[in-house]
Amino acid sequence: MQELSIDLSPIHFSETAIAELERIDAIENPEGTKALRLGAKGGGCAGFSYILEYDEAKENDLTYLAGGVKMITDRSHLLYIGGMTVDYESGLNNRGFIYKNPNAETTCGCGSSFG
Repeated sequence: MQELSIDLSPIHFSETAIAELERIDAIENPEGTKALRLGAKGGGCAGFSYILEYDEAKENDLTYLAGGVKMITDRSHLLYIGGMTVDYESGLNNRGFIYKNPNAETTCGCGSSFG
């Protein structure tokens, strides 16, 4: 596992996403032993779906610090999510994480999968 600096993080988080992740982290990861895993997996209505979960680092993972959030991702997933911005909305009509992915050619209506 390779540790990289904040300046090299391929994923960016908005201030609202960081605030929500800090809230979730306090509940889901109180011991601080895990990191936020961001990635992509086959499936979803547009071909791929996003992975956003707490996990322990694995051998092929890269570790980043992005906006104070410790994040891990499988190095092979960077092809699909590199340059992505993660935002968070908590309005009446929309609530959840929003993925702004420059690598996605298509997205589904719910915003949780891409192609």
